[in-house]
Amino acid sequence: MIFRDELPIYIQIMNLIKIQIVNGEFKSEDKLLSVRDLAKELKVNPNTVQRAYQELELEGLVETKRGMGTFIKEDDKILEKLKNDLAEKIVLEFLDKIKNLGFTNEEIVNIIKKEIGKEN
Repeated sequence: MIFRDELPIYIQIMNLIKIQIVNGEFKSEDKLLSVRDLAKELKVNPNTVQRAYQELELEGLVETKRGMGTFIKEDDKILEKLKNDLAEKIVLEFLDKIKNLGFTNEEIVNIIKKEIGKEN
């Protein structure tokens, strides 16, 4: 994984795990890599991974079982909210970028309709 400078690394790790949850790479009750193993894989400090895991736990996405590791929580409502939150973030970033190019709302809608029509 290549980390970007504009976001703290622990947030980028959190986002990676969130996307893996939404994509189904992680399912409820799946065990995450240990802090050390993930830190070694990502070539980051273990404290950075620990911070990401702690923040994910505060958000209710994972739970740490003492002596066993960190696991994805089994809560469909939280997972659905995560999926919707990520989608909203992507849409807002897209709208911000395309509006900065000078497109009007109507032009944006037409571009989206055109692209969605290509999928059929």
